[in-house]
Formats: sequence, structure tokens, C-alpha cells
Amino acid sequence: MIIARQKKQENIIEYVLYMWQVEDLIRANNLDMSSIETNIIKAYNQPEEKMAEIKEWWSNLVEMMSLENKQTKGHLQVNINTVSDINQLHQKLMKQPNEVAYQHQFNSIAPFLKEFDAKSGNTLSNDIEICLTAIYSSFLLKLKGQTISTGTQQAIESISKFLNIITLKYHKDQAGKLDLD
Repeated sequence: MIIARQKKQENIIEYVLYMWQVEDLIRANNLDMSSIETNIIKAYNQPEEKMAEIKEWWSNLVEMMSLENKQTKGHLQVNINTVSDINQLHQKLMKQPNEVAYQHQFNSIAPFLKEFDAKSGNTLSNDIEICLTAIYSSFLLKLKGQTISTGTQQAIESISKFLNIITLKYHKDQAGKLDLD
């Protein structure tokens, strides 16, 4: 919760990736709060009041995952909405005549996204979701100790650079400092 709040304010892309990781941690603990308390919450080492807030946050996520039937796969609606918001901004930026540099950066990664989407069965709903899924998938492969080819690593680096740009644009837009008219 502490990390999520900070990431949401500072880097929306890191926030989404973190929340996807949280979803997977909840699944790894079988949506069981006692297991989550033992394996995750105890590690926070915060004052009692803050620990109660952290426990409530995790408990709410467990409940949401149960209610939304996300016990084995998928993302919480709140996370889907965040990705959709970022993608809506992306679509606006792709139409802006003063955003040529942004459009060029996206066009440079478009072939990687098309290839990744095809490999993942064309089930992803938008460009930003494809970018995030590519990054998250490479993270999971590294965690499993699997090798990532040089070509894939270069594609991931390019996608990351693009996501850094949309992150800056997103936070500028949220602050009312992005001119899209």
C-alpha cells in the first residue's frame, strides 16, 4: 500500500506493474489472508497503526479478486481502468500534430508490439496493455532464471523507453500541464 501509493503518484507505469505483481503474490498465497500476513505483511516492519492499514489494503485486494473472479488469472478492474486511461492518453497523443517525437518513438516499437501480441494470441486489448505485458513477461522470465534473447532484450529496452515517455506525459496531463488541444 505504501509502495503502491508512492508509485501511483510518481510513475504510473511502475504502479501498474507493481499492482500486477501484487495480484500474483495474492494468487501465490491462495487468496489466504493469514498466509499473506505471514509471507508478505510481516516484512513491512511498520508501526502498529500503519501495519493495520497495510493489512486492510491487502485484505481489500483479496476481497476484490474474489468478487471479480480473478483467483487464477486476469487483472482487477481498477488496474484495467488505469491501463485504459493511459491508453486513452496514448491515443490522443498519436493524433496530436505537435507530438511528432512521441509518435516516432511509438512507431519505432510498433513492430515489436505486433510480434509480441501475435505470440500472446492476440488477446491483449490495446497498445499500452501490450507494452506492459511484454515488460511484465520479461520480468517473470528473469525471476524464473530463463534466458532472454538479445533481440528480445533490445525490444524490451525500446518498449521501456517508450513507457518512460508516456509516464511523463501522463503525469503532466494529470497535473493539467499537457496541452492536447
